[in-house]
Amino acid sequence: MTGSTALNAARRTQELTALGDGAPLDLLVIGGGITGAGIALDAATRGLSVALVEKHDLAFGTSRWSSKLVHGGLRYLASGNVGIARRSAVERGILMTRTAPHLVHAMPQLVPLLPEMNRASRALVRFGFAAGDGLRKLAGTPASVLPRSRRIGASEAVRLAPTVRRDGLDGALLAYDGQLVDDARLVTAVARTAAQHGARILTRVEAVTASRTSVTLRDTMSGESIEVRARAVVNATGVWAGQVDPSLRLRPSRGTHLVFDAAAFGNPIAALTIPIPGELNRFVFAMPEQLGRVYLGLTDEDAPGPVPDVPEPTPDEVAFLLDTVNTALATALGPSDVLGAYAGLRPLIDTGGGRTADVSREHAVTESPTGVLSVIGGKLTEYRYMAEDVVDHAVTLRGLSAQPCRTRNLPLVGAPANPVAAQPSSTDLPGSLVERYGAEAPNVIAQASCPRPVDPVADGIDVTRAEFEYAVTHEGALTVDDILDRRTRIGLIAADRERALPAAEEMLVKSAR
Repeated sequence: MTGSTALNAARRTQELTALGDGAPLDLLVIGGGITGAGIALDAATRGLSVALVEKHDLAFGTSRWSSKLVHGGLRYLASGNVGIARRSAVERGILMTRTAPHLVHAMPQLVPLLPEMNRASRALVRFGFAAGDGLRKLAGTPASVLPRSRRIGASEAVRLAPTVRRDGLDGALLAYDGQLVDDARLVTAVARTAAQHGARILTRVEAVTASRTSVTLRDTMSGESIEVRARAVVNATGVWAGQVDPSLRLRPSRGTHLVFDAAAFGNPIAALTIPIPGELNRFVFAMPEQLGRVYLGLTDEDAPGPVPDVPEPTPDEVAFLLDTVNTALATALGPSDVLGAYAGLRPLIDTGGGRTADVSREHAVTESPTGVLSVIGGKLTEYRYMAEDVVDHAVTLRGLSAQPCRTRNLPLVGAPANPVAAQPSSTDLPGSLVERYGAEAPNVIAQASCPRPVDPVADGIDVTRAEFEYAVTHEGALTVDDILDRRTRIGLIAADRERALPAAEEMLVKSAR
């Protein structure tokens, strides 16, 4: 049985009121990132009554600061962690072929064979790519979805990555991995699919206190507080998990990316993949992204101390990324080419010493002294598997009556097989709109009531006015920041943000009438 996927202010008010009136809950999830949204979806599709609360907005934290990659687990295979490597490849295949084919596509990764790369390093990369092909086959992902790796000549390498150094270029090694159109859009799609199956998705609602069966919630917009009882409470707040359960020990690791105009890289087709000097199996990626951008990342640095709401890149990380990418470019890029930057914190489990780059990406489900279940660690690619594991724990430990997990074959909102029917449209849809919304794209235009719905929100930005309106009416955006920084990625560049701000403000005012 399915319901409306629309998240908006009116639905939020109704569902918050219902919780305050004592609506029964099997499961309350704290945290609106990819892990929390995945848990809400898994539980709701098993027939459990579910509410998700998020202090800020969907994908406010780490889930919007990733590399936008759905990794096949190659790096973990190289470090001997066969289990996580195989699971990652399986989960990547599920996203690409069943649950979110509209949001995850094959991304070519090009490793240029330059003179500095010795024979042993080349052999290691070739072996790694071959192992990646094996993982793909093991996961059952067809080559038509994720092509096989191969070696290409210098001219083909230049075509795919036009600014690559040509002196001494001996062709390139080419492989493919999964790329998200956008990580925050995946979170929104998962949350809306959870809502479609009956979950209450409540942003701007803070869990002030939490125990085994009760949570004190505060509506940060009105200031009002309510007590909610649930048969199980799950802490899925990522790097902030220790604030809910102080017994947890996490070791956040900062990953930084720089944002460029794609023209600075010659409008590449492939992600330029550069080995980090002195490292085994670690690379810097210059990845073509939506809105005509290239994201360059990433770092892996210890981030001790208080966890900030919005992490900031450090000057050393910016310099490291530029220095590394410039080893493979014909013309060096400098700080003036950087249009924006972002940093995210990985919620790694503290296992003691060593580098964060070497800390396991496995997840764990724990129970606090107060009875709250927490999920820590893990990685975006495995969000569905992690959610299944968490709900399995909750069902067993709290004696919940639930159906088997269904999410392995459950298409998300926007996937062609999702039952939300797209309304027919006589308008030629912008390609960028289809990339972001998939089969739902016609709805975005058909349901718009704003003037000039297919016009861009500002000159030179390929986001339509209808998308801003849809963010408010269907995707739970309550502020201009939600629209500009999470439902779209316009906010990554300050000048673009300023130009698009009037349209975002217009849609919020319009929806409030």
